[in-house]
Amino acid sequence: MRSLNQSSISEFLLLGLSRQPQQQQLLFLLFLTMYLATVLGNLLIVLAISTDSRLHTPMYFFLSNLSFVDICFSSTTVPNVCDWQRSSAMHISKSGQYVAIFVARTVFTCLCSVVSTDWS
Repeated sequence: MRSLNQSSISEFLLLGLSRQPQQQQLLFLLFLTMYLATVLGNLLIVLAISTDSRLHTPMYFFLSNLSFVDICFSSTTVPNVCDWQRSSAMHISKSGQYVAIFVARTVFTCLCSVVSTDWS
C-alpha cells in the first residue's frame, strides 16, 4: 500500500534580495523612494483630472482610473517588501498570499470592466 504525503503548507518563505544589513537599508530606502514617487505622481494625476473641467472626457476618466489602480497595486506590494527588508521575518502566511492575489485580481477585473465600457 502506498503512503500519501501528509504535509501541508502554512506559509511561504521569502528569500529576500539581500542578507547584508547595509544593502537591506539601501534597498529599503530605494523601495520607499520609488513607492512615494509613484503614489505622489498618481495622486497628482487624479487631482489634476478631477479639478480641471476640461479634462472630464472619457480618455482622462480612464487615465484617472488607471492612476488609481496603480496606487492600489503599489500599496499592496511595496509596503510589504519594505517591511520584509526591515525585519528578519521573511515569510508570508498562506491566507495573506490568498488575500493579496484576491485584491490584485479584483482590481484588475475592475480595470478591465472600465476599459470595456462603451463611452460613446
